[in-house]
Amino acid sequence: MRWNWQQTDWPHFRYESGKFTKAETAFLKGVGVVLGTCEHLESEDAQRLKIELISTEAIKTSAIEGEVLDRDSVQSSLKRHFGLQSDRKQIPERESGIAELMVDLYTSAEKPLTHEVLFSWHRMVMAGSRDVRDIGRYRTHDEAMQVVSGPIEHRRIHFEAPPSGRVGLEMDGFIKWFNKTRDLPALVRSGLAHLYFVSVHPFEDGNGRIARALSEKVLAQAIGEPTLTALSYQIESERKEYYKQLELANKDLEVTAWLEYFCGEVLAAQKWTLGQIRFLVEKTKLYDRLRGRLNERQQKVLERMFREGPEGFKGGLSAEKYTSIAKCSRATTTRDLTDLVSMGALEKSGQLKGTRYWLALPQN
Repeated sequence: MRWNWQQTDWPHFRYESGKFTKAETAFLKGVGVVLGTCEHLESEDAQRLKIELISTEAIKTSAIEGEVLDRDSVQSSLKRHFGLQSDRKQIPERESGIAELMVDLYTSAEKPLTHEVLFSWHRMVMAGSRDVRDIGRYRTHDEAMQVVSGPIEHRRIHFEAPPSGRVGLEMDGFIKWFNKTRDLPALVRSGLAHLYFVSVHPFEDGNGRIARALSEKVLAQAIGEPTLTALSYQIESERKEYYKQLELANKDLEVTAWLEYFCGEVLAAQKWTLGQIRFLVEKTKLYDRLRGRLNERQQKVLERMFREGPEGFKGGLSAEKYTSIAKCSRATTTRDLTDLVSMGALEKSGQLKGTRYWLALPQN
């Protein structure tokens, strides 16, 4: 018996529950901090943050599977769904589909899970796909569903899922488990849902994206509202480790190590989300202090710097980069930068050609 689903006591996962108490406490405490920090945002800023975080998750959950999406198209689709934009711009099917999934996840987390919900999600995830036979239904092909890598002559099998003929029965069990385990701690349930679902691997394609959506649904159900936890962003940043941990976990029903890994990923994702929220709060405060004092060039450059997020430009803002963004002379650049430093908008480091400028924010 090589795989977890072939074990006699499948799908009864085992784990040391006492190991996750601190992580669960940290998660719930983090939720409170996030919600409290969000209260400092104006309505427009809160909407902007929501679009930014959801679009990042949409793009990153696709990137984990090697699919590159256009951020502007994803954001345009999200804005339409939330009633923030009504233009008639044509949005590619893939971007529109993943945006629809994220909106559905954001707005209906409390609803029970059903086969129909999963089929609907699969149609969204597979929007624009031309090489998948079974869209909006569980897989039906006779050949083994395998996760493989390497050239054909040296093919490595990382996992083999239950045969298609078993999928319907397996998913009946999964959905029943999902809807009856809301009393489990949030992180444990989220991690188990993810592993359980990908172990069944019920769809021909798109299983990873739906598994991550299910993990987010669990977290949202635990606190009674969308969490905006950047789980896919965190996983994508360490994608190789993610696949390594999944492979280690798919051969046994003792999953303590998998849950320890998963809890760490959720807490790291929550920390990143909080950083983004605090960044936006500090941006608002900075602009309030500078209201009416910035010229158009300075405004343009600051906006460009803020788009880079809390990390800012790699290596900082140079005078040359300022000149390029603002499209002005070197002399004007020098005056503008000196002005921004004196106003407390930027901080300066280095000397001569090594001089660099950074946003003057607390987290920097």
